[in-house]
Amino acid sequence: MTYGTSQAASYAHGAGAVPLLGETIGANLERTVARVPESEALVSCHQGVRFTWAELNDAVDALARGLLGFGLEQGDRLGVWSPNGYEWALTQYATAKLGVILVNINPAYRTSELEFALRQSGCRVLLAAPEFKGADYRATVEEVRDGLPALEQVVFFDSPEWDALAAGDRGGEESELRARMEELDFDDPINIQYTSGTTGRPKGATLTHHNILNNALLLAGTLGYTEADRVCIPVPLYHCFGMVIGNLACSLSGACIVYPAAAFDPLATLDAMATERCTSIYGVPTMFIAELDHPRFSEFDLSSLRTGIMAGSPCPIEVMRRVGSEMGIEEMTIAFGMTETSPASTMVRPDDSLEHRCETVGQAMPHTEIKIVDPVSERTVARGESGEFRTRGYLVMSGYWDEPERTVEAIDPAGWMHTGDLATMDEDGYVRIVGRIKDMIIRGGENVYPREIEEFLYGHPAIADVQVVGVPDERLGEEVMAWVIAREGATVAEDELREYCRGKIARYKIPRYVASCSEFPMTVTGKIQKHKLRDQAIETLGLHAAAGVRTA
Repeated sequence: MTYGTSQAASYAHGAGAVPLLGETIGANLERTVARVPESEALVSCHQGVRFTWAELNDAVDALARGLLGFGLEQGDRLGVWSPNGYEWALTQYATAKLGVILVNINPAYRTSELEFALRQSGCRVLLAAPEFKGADYRATVEEVRDGLPALEQVVFFDSPEWDALAAGDRGGEESELRARMEELDFDDPINIQYTSGTTGRPKGATLTHHNILNNALLLAGTLGYTEADRVCIPVPLYHCFGMVIGNLACSLSGACIVYPAAAFDPLATLDAMATERCTSIYGVPTMFIAELDHPRFSEFDLSSLRTGIMAGSPCPIEVMRRVGSEMGIEEMTIAFGMTETSPASTMVRPDDSLEHRCETVGQAMPHTEIKIVDPVSERTVARGESGEFRTRGYLVMSGYWDEPERTVEAIDPAGWMHTGDLATMDEDGYVRIVGRIKDMIIRGGENVYPREIEEFLYGHPAIADVQVVGVPDERLGEEVMAWVIAREGATVAEDELREYCRGKIARYKIPRYVASCSEFPMTVTGKIQKHKLRDQAIETLGLHAAAGVRTA
Protein backbone atom coordinates (compact mmCIF):
# COMPACT_ATOMS: atom_id res chain seq x y z
CA MET A 1 0.00 0.00 0.00
CA THR A 2 1.17 3.52 -0.75
CA TYR A 3 0.16 6.60 1.20
CA GLY A 4 -0.37 10.05 -0.25
CA THR A 5 1.70 9.41 -3.39
CA SER A 6 1.01 10.57 -6.92
CA GLN A 7 2.59 9.64 -10.22
CA ALA A 8 1.36 12.87 -11.86
CA ALA A 9 4.56 14.83 -11.24
CA SER A 10 7.78 14.35 -13.21
CA TYR A 11 9.77 13.00 -10.27
CA ALA A 12 11.37 9.58 -9.85
CA HIS A 13 13.71 7.89 -7.42
CA GLY A 14 15.85 4.98 -8.53
CA ALA A 15 15.62 2.47 -5.72
CA GLY A 16 18.85 0.56 -5.20
CA ALA A 17 19.06 -3.12 -4.26
CA VAL A 18 22.87 -2.88 -4.12
CA PRO A 19 24.10 -0.66 -1.28
CA LEU A 20 26.49 2.18 -1.98
CA LEU A 21 30.15 1.60 -1.17
CA GLY A 22 31.75 3.53 1.65
CA GLU A 23 35.36 3.06 0.61
CA THR A 24 38.13 4.73 -1.34
CA ILE A 25 39.14 3.87 -4.89
CA GLY A 26 42.47 2.44 -3.72
CA ALA A 27 40.87 0.14 -1.17
CA ASN A 28 38.36 -1.04 -3.76
CA LEU A 29 41.09 -1.77 -6.29
CA GLU A 30 42.93 -3.93 -3.76
CA ARG A 31 39.77 -5.92 -3.03
CA THR A 32 39.51 -6.79 -6.72
CA VAL A 33 43.22 -7.69 -6.85
CA ALA A 34 42.77 -10.04 -3.91
CA ARG A 35 39.79 -11.70 -5.61
CA VAL A 36 41.09 -12.13 -9.19
CA PRO A 37 44.88 -11.47 -9.12
CA GLU A 38 45.71 -13.45 -12.27
CA SER A 39 42.83 -12.21 -14.43
CA GLU A 40 43.86 -9.87 -17.22
CA ALA A 41 43.32 -6.28 -16.10
CA LEU A 42 44.54 -3.97 -18.84
CA VAL A 43 45.53 -4.28 -22.48
CA SER A 44 46.89 -1.23 -24.31
CA CYS A 45 46.86 -2.46 -27.90
CA HIS A 46 48.83 0.39 -29.46
CA GLN A 47 51.53 0.15 -26.77
CA GLY A 48 51.80 -3.65 -26.70
CA VAL A 49 51.32 -3.66 -22.91
CA ARG A 50 49.37 -6.16 -20.79
CA PHE A 51 48.81 -6.39 -17.03
CA THR A 52 47.07 -8.85 -14.76
CA TRP A 53 45.32 -7.27 -11.79
CA ALA A 54 48.21 -8.24 -9.51
CA GLU A 55 50.73 -6.75 -11.96
CA LEU A 56 48.68 -3.58 -12.38
CA ASN A 57 48.42 -3.08 -8.64
CA ASP A 58 52.17 -3.57 -8.21
CA ALA A 59 52.80 -0.94 -10.90
CA VAL A 60 50.30 1.45 -9.26
CA ASP A 61 52.00 1.04 -5.88
CA ALA A 62 55.44 1.66 -7.38
CA LEU A 63 54.24 4.90 -9.01
CA ALA A 64 52.51 5.97 -5.77
CA ARG A 65 55.78 5.46 -3.85
CA GLY A 66 57.58 7.48 -6.52
CA LEU A 67 55.09 10.34 -6.15
CA LEU A 68 55.60 10.31 -2.39
CA GLY A 69 59.22 11.22 -3.18
CA PHE A 70 57.91 14.51 -4.64
CA GLY A 71 56.53 15.40 -1.23
CA LEU A 72 52.90 15.35 -2.38
CA GLU A 73 50.41 15.67 0.45
CA GLN A 74 46.79 14.63 0.63
CA GLY A 75 44.69 17.19 -1.26
CA ASP A 76 47.56 18.39 -3.47
CA ARG A 77 46.80 18.51 -7.19
CA LEU A 78 48.56 16.55 -9.94
CA GLY A 79 47.73 17.06 -13.62
CA VAL A 80 47.74 14.36 -16.28
CA TRP A 81 47.95 15.58 -19.88
CA SER A 82 47.91 12.65 -22.25
CA PRO A 83 45.86 10.63 -24.70
CA ASN A 84 44.84 7.08 -23.74
CA GLY A 85 47.57 4.75 -22.52
CA TYR A 86 48.54 2.56 -19.59
CA GLU A 87 50.41 5.47 -17.97
CA TRP A 88 47.11 7.31 -17.59
CA ALA A 89 45.55 4.39 -15.72
CA LEU A 90 48.57 3.98 -13.43
CA THR A 91 48.40 7.69 -12.60
CA GLN A 92 44.66 7.53 -11.89
CA TYR A 93 44.98 4.72 -9.35
CA ALA A 94 48.28 5.91 -7.81
CA THR A 95 46.90 9.37 -7.05
CA ALA A 96 43.73 7.80 -5.62
CA LYS A 97 45.83 5.73 -3.20
CA LEU A 98 47.68 8.86 -2.08
CA GLY A 99 44.66 11.13 -1.77
CA VAL A 100 46.22 13.43 -4.35
CA ILE A 101 43.58 15.14 -6.51
CA LEU A 102 43.99 14.13 -10.15
CA VAL A 103 43.40 16.99 -12.58
CA ASN A 104 42.32 15.71 -16.00
CA ILE A 105 43.68 17.87 -18.81
CA ASN A 106 42.17 17.64 -22.27
CA PRO A 107 44.79 16.29 -24.74
CA ALA A 108 43.60 18.86 -27.28
CA TYR A 109 44.47 21.81 -25.03
CA ARG A 110 47.00 24.34 -26.23
CA THR A 111 48.95 27.01 -24.35
CA SER A 112 46.19 29.25 -22.95
CA GLU A 113 43.94 26.33 -22.04
CA LEU A 114 46.75 24.33 -20.44
CA GLU A 115 47.92 27.33 -18.45
CA PHE A 116 44.36 28.02 -17.27
CA ALA A 117 43.77 24.45 -16.03
CA LEU A 118 47.13 24.18 -14.25
CA ARG A 119 46.85 27.62 -12.68
CA GLN A 120 43.19 27.42 -11.68
CA SER A 121 43.66 24.02 -10.01
CA GLY A 122 47.06 24.87 -8.52
CA CYS A 123 48.83 21.73 -9.77
CA ARG A 124 52.17 20.95 -8.09
CA VAL A 125 53.04 18.15 -10.54
CA LEU A 126 52.27 17.49 -14.21
CA LEU A 127 52.66 14.07 -15.83
CA ALA A 128 52.40 14.27 -19.61
CA ALA A 129 52.82 12.53 -22.93
CA PRO A 130 55.61 14.01 -25.08
CA GLU A 131 53.26 14.86 -27.95
CA PHE A 132 49.82 14.25 -29.42
CA LYS A 133 48.68 14.60 -33.04
CA GLY A 134 51.74 16.63 -33.94
CA ALA A 135 51.50 18.97 -30.95
CA ASP A 136 54.80 19.22 -29.04
CA TYR A 137 53.79 19.02 -25.38
CA ARG A 138 57.31 19.83 -24.16
CA ALA A 139 57.37 23.09 -26.08
CA THR A 140 53.88 23.98 -24.89
CA VAL A 141 54.80 23.41 -21.26
CA GLU A 142 57.91 25.56 -21.64
CA GLU A 143 55.78 28.40 -23.00
CA VAL A 144 53.53 28.50 -19.96
CA ARG A 145 55.71 27.30 -17.10
CA ASP A 146 57.02 30.71 -16.02
CA GLY A 147 53.48 31.78 -15.25
CA LEU A 148 52.81 28.79 -13.01
CA PRO A 149 54.63 29.29 -9.71
CA ALA A 150 52.79 26.36 -8.05
CA LEU A 151 54.04 23.88 -10.67
CA GLU A 152 57.15 22.21 -9.21
CA GLN A 153 57.64 19.06 -11.31
CA VAL A 154 56.94 18.10 -14.92
CA VAL A 155 57.62 14.53 -16.03
CA PHE A 156 57.10 13.26 -19.59
CA PHE A 157 56.19 9.64 -20.19
CA ASP A 158 59.07 8.98 -22.60
CA SER A 159 61.77 10.24 -20.21
CA PRO A 160 64.23 8.54 -17.82
CA GLU A 161 62.56 10.60 -15.08
CA TRP A 162 59.30 8.78 -15.76
CA ASP A 163 61.01 5.41 -15.72
CA ALA A 164 62.51 6.18 -12.30
CA LEU A 165 59.24 7.62 -11.00
CA ALA A 166 57.18 4.66 -12.20
CA ALA A 167 59.67 2.24 -10.63
CA GLY A 168 59.44 4.03 -7.29
CA ASP A 169 63.25 4.09 -7.15
CA ARG A 170 63.59 7.43 -5.40
CA GLY A 171 60.24 7.49 -3.64
CA GLY A 172 58.70 6.61 -0.31
CA GLU A 173 58.46 3.29 1.48
CA GLU A 174 55.58 0.82 1.29
CA SER A 175 54.81 1.55 4.95
CA GLU A 176 54.42 5.23 4.11
CA LEU A 177 51.97 4.40 1.32
CA ARG A 178 49.95 2.15 3.65
CA ALA A 179 49.82 4.87 6.29
CA ARG A 180 48.62 7.40 3.74
CA MET A 181 45.84 5.10 2.53
CA GLU A 182 44.63 4.67 6.09
CA GLU A 183 44.23 8.44 6.44
CA LEU A 184 41.86 8.81 3.48
CA ASP A 185 38.08 9.14 3.59
CA PHE A 186 35.68 8.26 0.79
CA ASP A 187 34.20 11.78 0.84
CA ASP A 188 37.59 13.35 0.05
CA PRO A 189 37.85 15.09 -3.34
CA ILE A 190 39.96 12.98 -5.69
CA ASN A 191 39.40 14.33 -9.18
CA ILE A 192 38.95 17.65 -11.00
CA GLN A 193 37.50 17.48 -14.50
CA TYR A 194 37.17 20.63 -16.55
CA THR A 195 33.86 20.82 -18.34
CA SER A 196 34.20 20.46 -22.07
CA GLY A 197 33.63 24.12 -22.75
CA THR A 198 30.95 23.94 -25.46
CA THR A 199 30.18 27.45 -24.24
CA GLY A 200 32.09 29.75 -21.91
CA ARG A 201 35.12 29.28 -19.67
CA PRO A 202 35.67 25.72 -18.40
CA LYS A 203 34.78 24.94 -14.79
CA GLY A 204 36.58 22.38 -12.66
CA ALA A 205 33.97 19.86 -11.52
CA THR A 206 35.35 18.39 -8.29
CA LEU A 207 34.46 14.75 -7.66
CA THR A 208 35.01 12.52 -4.64
CA HIS A 209 35.88 8.84 -4.26
CA HIS A 210 32.24 8.34 -3.26
CA ASN A 211 30.90 10.12 -6.35
CA ILE A 212 32.75 8.26 -9.06
CA LEU A 213 33.33 4.88 -7.42
CA ASN A 214 29.64 4.37 -6.78
CA ASN A 215 28.59 5.59 -10.22
CA ALA A 216 30.97 3.02 -11.69
CA LEU A 217 29.59 0.37 -9.32
CA LEU A 218 26.01 0.92 -10.45
CA LEU A 219 26.91 1.08 -14.15
CA ALA A 220 28.98 -2.12 -13.95
CA GLY A 221 26.14 -3.84 -12.13
CA THR A 222 23.58 -2.76 -14.71
CA LEU A 223 25.79 -4.14 -17.49
CA GLY A 224 26.40 -7.37 -15.57
CA TYR A 225 30.18 -7.08 -15.65
CA THR A 226 32.38 -9.86 -14.20
CA GLU A 227 36.04 -10.80 -14.61
CA ALA A 228 34.95 -12.63 -17.79
CA ASP A 229 34.16 -9.34 -19.53
CA ARG A 230 36.54 -7.35 -21.74
CA VAL A 231 35.61 -3.71 -22.26
CA CYS A 232 36.80 -1.81 -25.33
CA ILE A 233 37.41 1.85 -24.37
CA PRO A 234 38.04 4.13 -27.38
CA VAL A 235 36.61 7.14 -25.53
CA PRO A 236 39.11 9.55 -23.92
CA LEU A 237 40.30 8.79 -20.40
CA TYR A 238 40.44 12.45 -19.50
CA HIS A 239 36.63 12.42 -19.42
CA CYS A 240 34.26 10.60 -17.05
CA PHE A 241 33.22 8.20 -19.81
CA GLY A 242 36.74 6.80 -20.02
CA MET A 243 38.03 6.98 -16.47
CA VAL A 244 34.80 6.23 -14.56
CA ILE A 245 32.49 4.18 -16.79
CA GLY A 246 35.62 2.67 -18.34
CA ASN A 247 38.47 2.17 -15.88
CA LEU A 248 36.60 2.19 -12.57
CA ALA A 249 33.73 -0.03 -13.77
CA CYS A 250 36.36 -2.58 -14.78
CA SER A 251 38.43 -2.38 -11.59
CA LEU A 252 35.24 -2.80 -9.53
CA SER A 253 34.13 -5.91 -11.40
CA GLY A 254 37.46 -7.42 -12.46
CA ALA A 255 36.65 -6.94 -16.15
CA CYS A 256 39.58 -6.27 -18.51
CA ILE A 257 40.27 -2.73 -19.74
CA VAL A 258 41.13 -2.60 -23.47
CA TYR A 259 42.53 0.58 -25.08
CA PRO A 260 42.48 0.28 -28.89
CA ALA A 261 44.58 3.38 -29.62
CA ALA A 262 45.85 6.66 -28.16
CA ALA A 263 42.82 8.44 -29.61
CA PHE A 264 39.73 7.23 -31.40
CA ASP A 265 40.41 5.41 -34.65
CA PRO A 266 37.55 3.37 -36.12
CA LEU A 267 39.80 0.73 -37.68
CA ALA A 268 41.86 0.27 -34.51
CA THR A 269 38.64 -0.03 -32.51
CA LEU A 270 37.20 -2.67 -34.83
CA ASP A 271 40.48 -4.59 -34.71
CA ALA A 272 40.67 -4.42 -30.90
CA MET A 273 37.09 -5.60 -30.48
CA ALA A 274 37.74 -8.60 -32.72
CA THR A 275 41.29 -9.51 -31.66
CA GLU A 276 40.74 -9.09 -27.92
CA ARG A 277 37.29 -10.72 -28.06
CA CYS A 278 35.70 -7.77 -26.33
CA THR A 279 32.27 -8.24 -24.78
CA SER A 280 31.46 -4.54 -24.38
CA ILE A 281 32.10 -1.40 -26.44
CA TYR A 282 31.76 2.27 -25.53
CA GLY A 283 31.41 5.30 -27.72
CA VAL A 284 29.58 8.46 -28.66
CA PRO A 285 27.22 8.22 -31.65
CA THR A 286 29.77 9.61 -34.13
CA MET A 287 32.20 6.83 -33.16
CA PHE A 288 29.62 4.14 -33.83
CA ILE A 289 28.75 5.78 -37.16
CA ALA A 290 32.45 5.77 -38.14
CA GLU A 291 32.82 2.09 -37.22
CA LEU A 292 29.65 0.98 -38.98
CA ASP A 293 30.51 2.93 -42.13
CA HIS A 294 34.17 1.87 -42.28
CA PRO A 295 34.89 0.13 -45.62
CA ARG A 296 36.52 -2.81 -43.78
CA PHE A 297 33.71 -3.25 -41.23
CA SER A 298 32.63 -6.62 -42.62
CA GLU A 299 36.12 -8.11 -42.17
CA PHE A 300 35.89 -8.19 -38.36
CA ASP A 301 34.31 -10.88 -36.21
CA LEU A 302 32.38 -8.97 -33.55
CA SER A 303 30.41 -11.97 -32.30
CA SER A 304 31.89 -11.69 -28.80
CA LEU A 305 30.13 -8.36 -28.20
CA ARG A 306 27.07 -8.50 -25.99
CA THR A 307 26.66 -5.05 -24.47
CA GLY A 308 28.00 -1.51 -24.35
CA ILE A 309 27.14 2.11 -23.76
CA MET A 310 26.39 4.88 -26.23
CA ALA A 311 26.55 8.26 -24.52
CA GLY A 312 28.12 11.71 -24.53
CA SER A 313 25.74 13.13 -27.12
CA PRO A 314 22.11 12.50 -28.14
CA CYS A 315 21.90 9.03 -29.65
CA PRO A 316 20.12 8.87 -33.04
CA ILE A 317 17.51 6.11 -33.22
CA GLU A 318 18.75 4.85 -36.58
CA VAL A 319 22.31 4.49 -35.28
CA MET A 320 21.08 2.53 -32.26
CA ARG A 321 19.16 0.19 -34.55
CA ARG A 322 22.21 -0.37 -36.78
CA VAL A 323 24.34 -1.22 -33.75
CA GLY A 324 21.87 -3.99 -32.96
CA SER A 325 21.38 -5.29 -36.48
CA GLU A 326 24.91 -4.89 -37.93
CA MET A 327 27.15 -5.20 -34.86
CA GLY A 328 24.92 -7.83 -33.30
CA ILE A 329 24.87 -6.16 -29.88
CA GLU A 330 21.60 -7.21 -28.30
CA GLU A 331 22.15 -5.43 -24.97
CA MET A 332 23.39 -2.00 -26.10
CA THR A 333 22.47 0.66 -23.56
CA ILE A 334 22.36 4.42 -23.34
CA ALA A 335 23.60 6.33 -20.31
CA PHE A 336 22.89 9.99 -19.77
CA GLY A 337 24.41 12.54 -17.45
CA MET A 338 27.17 15.10 -17.14
CA THR A 339 30.64 15.48 -15.67
CA GLU A 340 29.14 17.17 -12.61
CA THR A 341 27.09 14.02 -11.86
CA SER A 342 29.93 11.53 -11.99
CA PRO A 343 28.59 11.14 -14.83
CA ALA A 344 25.45 8.98 -15.27
CA SER A 345 22.08 9.85 -13.74
CA THR A 346 19.80 7.79 -16.02
CA MET A 347 20.37 4.65 -18.02
CA VAL A 348 18.54 2.31 -20.35
CA ARG A 349 18.67 -1.23 -18.97
CA PRO A 350 19.89 -4.04 -21.26
CA ASP A 351 16.52 -5.81 -21.07
CA ASP A 352 14.48 -2.72 -21.90
CA SER A 353 12.32 -2.81 -25.01
CA LEU A 354 13.77 -1.70 -28.33
CA GLU A 355 11.52 1.34 -28.21
CA HIS A 356 12.86 2.40 -24.83
CA ARG A 357 16.45 1.67 -25.81
CA CYS A 358 16.09 3.65 -29.04
CA GLU A 359 13.90 6.54 -27.98
CA THR A 360 14.77 7.35 -24.34
CA VAL A 361 17.78 7.74 -22.05
CA GLY A 362 16.20 5.32 -19.61
CA GLN A 363 15.12 5.63 -16.02
CA ALA A 364 16.80 7.00 -12.91
CA MET A 365 19.94 5.15 -11.88
CA PRO A 366 19.80 3.40 -8.48
CA HIS A 367 20.19 5.70 -5.46
CA THR A 368 19.39 8.68 -7.71
CA GLU A 369 16.55 11.21 -7.69
CA ILE A 370 15.49 12.98 -10.85
CA LYS A 371 12.82 15.54 -11.67
CA ILE A 372 11.71 17.79 -14.54
CA VAL A 373 11.21 21.42 -13.58
CA ASP A 374 9.80 24.52 -15.23
CA PRO A 375 12.94 26.70 -15.17
CA VAL A 376 10.88 29.87 -14.79
CA SER A 377 8.38 28.91 -12.08
CA GLU A 378 10.68 26.31 -10.46
CA ARG A 379 7.72 23.95 -10.14
CA THR A 380 7.95 20.27 -11.04
CA VAL A 381 6.02 19.73 -14.28
CA ALA A 382 3.46 17.04 -14.99
CA ARG A 383 4.47 13.81 -16.69
CA GLY A 384 4.87 14.38 -20.41
CA GLU A 385 5.61 18.10 -20.13
CA SER A 386 9.06 19.45 -20.94
CA GLY A 387 11.32 21.27 -18.54
CA GLU A 388 14.83 21.28 -17.13
CA PHE A 389 16.22 17.92 -16.04
CA ARG A 390 17.61 17.98 -12.50
CA THR A 391 19.20 15.28 -10.37
CA ARG A 392 20.13 14.75 -6.72
CA GLY A 393 22.03 12.17 -4.70
CA TYR A 394 25.47 10.67 -4.03
CA LEU A 395 26.49 11.42 -7.64
CA VAL A 396 26.36 15.24 -7.47
CA MET A 397 29.83 16.79 -7.40
CA SER A 398 31.13 18.59 -4.32
CA GLY A 399 31.35 21.78 -6.40
CA TYR A 400 33.41 23.69 -8.95
CA TRP A 401 37.01 23.97 -7.79
CA ASP A 402 37.61 27.29 -6.03
CA GLU A 403 34.45 28.82 -7.58
CA PRO A 404 31.74 28.96 -4.91
CA GLU A 405 29.60 31.42 -6.88
CA ARG A 406 29.38 29.18 -9.92
CA THR A 407 28.74 26.19 -7.65
CA VAL A 408 25.72 27.92 -6.09
CA GLU A 409 24.39 28.67 -9.58
CA ALA A 410 24.53 24.96 -10.48
CA ILE A 411 23.45 23.24 -7.23
CA ASP A 412 20.45 24.68 -5.41
CA PRO A 413 20.00 24.71 -1.61
CA ALA A 414 18.00 21.46 -1.78
CA GLY A 415 20.93 19.70 -3.42
CA TRP A 416 19.53 19.47 -6.95
CA MET A 417 21.99 19.73 -9.84
CA HIS A 418 20.63 22.04 -12.55
CA THR A 419 21.75 20.37 -15.77
CA GLY A 420 20.51 22.80 -18.44
CA ASP A 421 19.04 19.86 -20.38
CA LEU A 422 15.43 19.95 -21.56
CA ALA A 423 13.59 16.68 -20.99
CA THR A 424 10.26 14.94 -20.51
CA MET A 425 9.34 12.01 -18.27
CA ASP A 426 6.65 9.49 -19.16
CA GLU A 427 4.31 7.59 -16.83
CA ASP A 428 6.89 4.81 -16.35
CA GLY A 429 9.70 7.20 -15.47
CA TYR A 430 11.53 6.97 -18.80
CA VAL A 431 13.25 10.22 -19.74
CA ARG A 432 13.49 11.73 -23.19
CA ILE A 433 15.99 14.51 -23.83
CA VAL A 434 14.54 17.14 -26.15
CA GLY A 435 17.49 19.52 -26.20
CA ARG A 436 19.46 22.04 -24.21
CA ILE A 437 17.83 25.12 -22.75
CA LYS A 438 20.40 27.20 -24.64
CA ASP A 439 19.85 25.22 -27.87
CA MET A 440 16.07 25.60 -27.95
CA ILE A 441 14.90 27.64 -30.94
CA ILE A 442 12.07 30.15 -30.46
CA ARG A 443 10.57 30.73 -33.90
CA GLY A 444 7.73 33.21 -33.99
CA GLY A 445 6.73 32.27 -30.45
CA GLU A 446 6.91 28.51 -31.10
CA ASN A 447 9.41 26.48 -29.06
CA VAL A 448 11.37 24.26 -31.45
CA TYR A 449 13.53 21.45 -30.09
CA PRO A 450 16.42 20.62 -32.46
CA ARG A 451 16.64 17.06 -31.16
CA GLU A 452 13.13 16.27 -32.45
CA ILE A 453 13.94 17.49 -35.98
CA GLU A 454 17.30 15.70 -35.98
CA GLU A 455 15.66 12.38 -35.09
CA PHE A 456 13.23 12.81 -37.99
CA LEU A 457 15.97 13.72 -40.48
CA TYR A 458 18.10 10.71 -39.51
CA GLY A 459 15.48 8.67 -41.38
CA HIS A 460 16.44 10.34 -44.67
CA PRO A 461 18.32 7.75 -46.78
CA ALA A 462 21.03 10.20 -47.91
CA ILE A 463 21.84 11.62 -44.45
CA ALA A 464 24.64 10.13 -42.35
CA ASP A 465 24.53 12.76 -39.62
CA VAL A 466 22.66 16.01 -38.99
CA GLN A 467 22.60 18.89 -36.51
CA VAL A 468 19.88 21.52 -36.26
CA VAL A 469 20.53 25.03 -34.93
CA GLY A 470 18.66 28.29 -34.68
CA VAL A 471 19.83 31.28 -36.72
CA PRO A 472 18.69 34.92 -36.41
CA ASP A 473 15.67 36.10 -38.37
CA GLU A 474 14.34 39.67 -38.43
CA ARG A 475 10.68 38.72 -38.65
CA LEU A 476 10.46 35.53 -36.58
CA GLY A 477 13.34 36.04 -34.18
CA GLU A 478 14.94 32.72 -35.16
CA GLU A 479 14.77 30.32 -38.06
CA VAL A 480 15.64 26.63 -38.29
CA MET A 481 18.83 25.53 -40.05
CA ALA A 482 20.05 21.97 -40.67
CA TRP A 483 23.75 21.13 -41.06
CA VAL A 484 23.95 17.84 -42.96
CA ILE A 485 26.68 15.24 -43.49
CA ALA A 486 25.65 13.15 -46.49
CA ARG A 487 26.31 9.44 -46.87
CA GLU A 488 29.20 8.52 -49.15
CA GLY A 489 28.26 9.11 -52.77
CA ALA A 490 25.03 10.92 -51.89
CA THR A 491 23.97 14.56 -51.89
CA VAL A 492 21.23 16.35 -50.01
CA ALA A 493 19.58 19.20 -51.90
CA GLU A 494 17.92 21.96 -49.91
CA ASP A 495 14.58 21.84 -51.76
CA GLU A 496 14.51 18.05 -51.71
CA LEU A 497 15.05 17.97 -47.94
CA ARG A 498 12.21 20.40 -47.34
CA GLU A 499 9.96 18.31 -49.59
CA TYR A 500 10.91 15.24 -47.52
CA CYS A 501 9.66 17.06 -44.41
CA ARG A 502 6.38 18.38 -45.78
CA GLY A 503 3.33 16.70 -44.32
CA LYS A 504 5.44 14.73 -41.86
CA ILE A 505 6.50 17.38 -39.35
CA ALA A 506 4.92 20.73 -38.51
CA ARG A 507 5.68 23.50 -40.99
CA TYR A 508 7.45 25.67 -38.40
CA LYS A 509 9.91 22.81 -37.76
CA ILE A 510 10.94 22.42 -41.41
CA PRO A 511 14.47 23.85 -41.91
CA ARG A 512 14.49 27.20 -43.66
CA TYR A 513 18.20 26.72 -44.43
CA VAL A 514 20.20 23.60 -45.26
CA ALA A 515 23.97 23.37 -45.58
CA SER A 516 26.32 20.44 -46.15
CA CYS A 517 29.61 19.80 -44.36
CA SER A 518 32.08 16.96 -43.88
CA GLU A 519 32.28 17.08 -40.07
CA PHE A 520 30.91 18.93 -37.06
CA PRO A 521 32.99 20.96 -34.59
CA MET A 522 33.34 18.81 -31.47
CA THR A 523 34.93 18.60 -28.10
CA VAL A 524 37.29 15.65 -27.51
CA THR A 525 34.46 13.80 -25.77
CA GLY A 526 32.30 13.93 -28.89
CA LYS A 527 29.94 16.69 -27.81
CA ILE A 528 28.95 18.75 -30.82
CA GLN A 529 29.58 22.46 -30.35
CA LYS A 530 26.32 23.91 -31.63
CA HIS A 531 27.34 27.45 -30.84
CA LYS A 532 30.14 27.10 -33.41
CA LEU A 533 27.69 25.72 -35.97
CA ARG A 534 25.44 28.69 -35.32
CA ASP A 535 28.33 31.14 -35.71
CA GLN A 536 29.38 29.44 -38.94
CA ALA A 537 25.81 29.57 -40.22
CA ILE A 538 25.57 33.30 -39.54
CA GLU A 539 28.79 33.86 -41.47
CA THR A 540 27.84 31.50 -44.32
CA LEU A 541 24.35 32.93 -44.76
CA GLY A 542 25.44 36.54 -44.32
CA LEU A 543 23.19 37.21 -41.34
CA HIS A 544 23.51 39.84 -38.62
CA ALA A 545 23.63 37.93 -35.34
CA ALA A 546 21.47 40.47 -33.54
CA ALA A 547 19.01 41.65 -36.15
CA GLY A 548 18.78 38.59 -38.34
CA VAL A 549 19.12 40.64 -41.54
CA ARG A 550 20.49 39.00 -44.68
CA THR A 551 23.53 40.94 -45.99
CA ALA A 552 24.27 38.88 -49.07
